[in-house]
Amino acid sequence: MMTQQTVPLMGAALEIKDLEVYRDWLLDGPRDLEIQDPIAPEVLDGDWRTAARHAREMLRGYTGRLGIHGPFLGLDLAPYDAKVRQLVIERLRQGLAFAEAVGATHMVLHSPFLCFGTPAHVFTPFARREGTIKAARAVIEPLLPQAEALDCMLVIETIADGSVAPLLDLVRSFDTPLVRLSIDVGHVRMMQQIGGPTPDQWVREAGDLLAHVHLQDTDGHLDRHWAPGDGAINWYAFFTALQTLAHQPRLLLELEDHAHIPRGMAYLTRCGFAC
Repeated sequence: MMTQQTVPLMGAALEIKDLEVYRDWLLDGPRDLEIQDPIAPEVLDGDWRTAARHAREMLRGYTGRLGIHGPFLGLDLAPYDAKVRQLVIERLRQGLAFAEAVGATHMVLHSPFLCFGTPAHVFTPFARREGTIKAARAVIEPLLPQAEALDCMLVIETIADGSVAPLLDLVRSFDTPLVRLSIDVGHVRMMQQIGGPTPDQWVREAGDLLAHVHLQDTDGHLDRHWAPGDGAINWYAFFTALQTLAHQPRLLLELEDHAHIPRGMAYLTRCGFAC
């Protein structure tokens, strides 16, 4: 059982429409928050400034660490096609504009390391790793001046990463605190099924590069986004690994059904992992 002094405060990834329901809970602490509306292309192509103003009104008095999930649907963070690259950059610039409008200090991007192969061999130095890092840098580098002006950290989330090395190599290649790692515990658990590292191993190998965590449970067969305790993740090992860090990453419950947040929180609190 973790001591009260070391138990981290849990936050959540929510849509703007859910802020009213969880406002009091978010202000209790305060907790980390991630607004996920910019994921949807129709949001960024619509009147998103009005939505952002509404979010700020709902969050009046909130002093926690606020971020957004950047656009990713149909987008590749490492396109080799220059025309596609410009489209991706444009979309991500829109995401940063949304971040500015709500006062966010992190934006989630998705890992580009998606490839056929086994975790032991895919994206080794001689299997597309260098080319993918170069292509991803060509997207991310143009965003850095805008991100720096906003003090908005770009966190790259584990998706279908079967190995720790390529994604950490990408993050380290920037040599800036503006680019950091995000672990989605459920995604990592799915890749563990085919020989990838465990969620706690990701934490230990990332160390001070880890800035952000999506917490969700899964049975390992699909990307379930269940409440913690409903799946097969070893939460004790994961939170024990978090205790080895000298800093506190942003911790966000990212559940398919936001109504399950209280139940997920109850499980984590009962186990002494978070509060």
